Amino acid sequence: MAEAEKNIADGAAGKPGTPRGAIVLAGVAAVAIAAVVYGIIAVGGKETGTGNCAVSEAGLAPLRAAATGEVAGLTVSKAMKPATDISFDGPDGTRKTLADFKGKTVLLNLWATWCLPCRAEMPALDQLQAKLGGDNFEVVAVNIDTARLEKRQAFLDEAGVKSLGFYADPKAAVFQTLRQAGKVVGLPTTLLIDSRGCELGIMSGPAEWASEDAQRLIRAATALKPGT
Repeated sequence: MAEAEKNIADGAAGKPGTPRGAIVLAGVAAVAIAAVVYGIIAVGGKETGTGNCAVSEAGLAPLRAAATGEVAGLTVSKAMKPATDISFDGPDGTRKTLADFKGKTVLLNLWATWCLPCRAEMPALDQLQAKLGGDNFEVVAVNIDTARLEKRQAFLDEAGVKSLGFYADPKAAVFQTLRQAGKVVGLPTTLLIDSRGCELGIMSGPAEWASEDAQRLIRAATALKPGT
């Protein structure tokens, strides 16, 4: 196993005299003002997230309710914020970033041919893309093999993968960046990202992505209205 792959596998681990009441009130006021300015709490209703990624708890409720059954392992974000900035190679060989998918809900999956759970769930991800992929949604499965790169396409062919675009990062920098951001500890890892590029949730480990539960989750994510 290459050194980068070994590292990834190992990771599958008041001022005096001021009345106390005045100090408290001033602190509360400052927090309230900052919350409104930065979008943490909206006037007239609670929100989760910051800036452009803010969404009301009521608006996020359908997504939380859909994270059950086969996709119960998805941890829905408590405070939504822009997804970590990463880049990888697209199907045509050009470099892609998450900004290239703005306007689409994205299920970003990291996998490798030496990761047995990754190999097991790849056909299900392919089926999910075949059923729901289009202008509003895409499964972006990024391979992070760093050696014996010829095995990647051979595996996909053997698994009968036909609907997924081939995305890859042969330096595994995507994994390292997300690990440093506290998003990844091992493979497979899947991130759900909304049409604004905001992180909706994270799944650590495999899931049955071709299931009705998974389709319900994706439909809830694509139906999410920004700012509601």
